[in-house]
Amino acid sequence: MKTALVTGSARGIGRAICEEFARSGVAGRIVACDVQKEWCEETVAALRAIPGVEAEAVAMDVSSEESVVAGVAEAAKLFGSLDIVVNNAGITRDGLLARMTADQWDAVLGVNLRGAFLVSREAAKIMIRARSGSIVNIASVVGLMGNAGQANYSASKGGLVALTKTTARELGGRGIRVNAVAPGFINSKMTEDLPDAVKQQMLSIVPLKKFGEVSDVAKAVAFLASDAASYVTGQVLSVNGGMLMP
Repeated sequence: MKTALVTGSARGIGRAICEEFARSGVAGRIVACDVQKEWCEETVAALRAIPGVEAEAVAMDVSSEESVVAGVAEAAKLFGSLDIVVNNAGITRDGLLARMTADQWDAVLGVNLRGAFLVSREAAKIMIRARSGSIVNIASVVGLMGNAGQANYSASKGGLVALTKTTARELGGRGIRVNAVAPGFINSKMTEDLPDAVKQQMLSIVPLKKFGEVSDVAKAVAFLASDAASYVTGQVLSVNGGMLMP
């Protein structure tokens, strides 16, 4: 039975990934992580309701090296192994470049990119000893194409793509695979609150003419984390309805 750690799993895509791992059998032991442990209570309760699944919550502020070192160690100790890690934690602080503050830049890069580096580094130490493991990073379509008003977010996600490819090259010889999923427009609280005109404008560049669901992202992550993708590493799987095609 594999153990998975998912950051930013209190809600949204992170929680959906945890539940998909549990339902599909990709991981039977799941560590849900977020800044506050209690934020993950509902996620853990939902996971424990699935027969045969074990779940625990761990507090982890991914922008803090001390918190990540302690959190990853605790997660590995809880179940005795760490087979899958998903770097999902992320924030936005949108603004046009000319008006963006250094604090807005640092906050987003600190969580989205530094956080993924710290978690991956600590997880890799464990996985190298086991000579196996899978890391999946949650990037974004804007990390591949850019987006006005999101210089910090786009840069963090573009950096995450580069981090994915570099760590895949470094860790492949140790039996560790590293991949990324790059979501496009996904139904969420943010998209629900957008004016209809804005939604239509966004949908106009999506060939499938609909927003994705968190389950679409979760299924892609589950595939990359699973043994079904045993010969896949260093790849970015786009889940964006076709809005960006190479």
